[in-house]
Amino acid sequence: MRKPDFIASPFSPMRKAVAYRMTEATQTIPHFRMVKELVIDDLLALRKEINLGLQDAKISLNDLLVKATAIALMENPHLNIQVIDSEIHQFLQADIAVVIALENGLVTPVIRQADKKSLVDIAIETRDFAARAINGKLKMSEIEGGSFSISNIGNYSVDQFDAIINPPQAAILAIAGAIKKPVVKGGMVCVATVLNVCLSLDHRALDGRDGAIFLESLAEVIRSPEQLLTEQMA
Repeated sequence: MRKPDFIASPFSPMRKAVAYRMTEATQTIPHFRMVKELVIDDLLALRKEINLGLQDAKISLNDLLVKATAIALMENPHLNIQVIDSEIHQFLQADIAVVIALENGLVTPVIRQADKKSLVDIAIETRDFAARAINGKLKMSEIEGGSFSISNIGNYSVDQFDAIINPPQAAILAIAGAIKKPVVKGGMVCVATVLNVCLSLDHRALDGRDGAIFLESLAEVIRSPEQLLTEQMA
């Protein structure tokens, strides 16, 4: 009898859960996507300046992007929502789910009230989530809910990708890797650090105008990153 030229393995419980949720999302949510190129040299300069004064909890680019997204969501609260049956539930704070890739699947712990937290607070919380996710120590209360998601695979050589919305949320931002490329600034061609972001939206609740305005708000925060140093007061 000829031996099979493959190895069959059942889905792990986590992979099975991911498969179910992603299938549900693609079947029930009418996705559409919008892409924007962001110039991040000023953001990287700010990160370098901040980290010079820190001993621990160094700020990552992802921490900066979480905070920038939170500010953009507060400026565009119509994206900061969940879709529950025929209702839109708009959140009063940016509860951002950060996608963490594990060997057998994905988890999405939520940085709650990211709009009110400092960059250091976001950095500490994100690293704690990542460490405990690897060991399966996240609590259910830490991965439930969320008003928006970010999926960042910038550590890999990927120029652009799109992500599937995490229901009942209505949007997710996919962040690719940063690259050097020529851009036009002030009518002059120069080399800048850019990354592509792809915003996936639920067309039941949101339209193209909503996504375009949000992406421009995000770009504006990144062009003026000093905004990230100020915590929004309750």
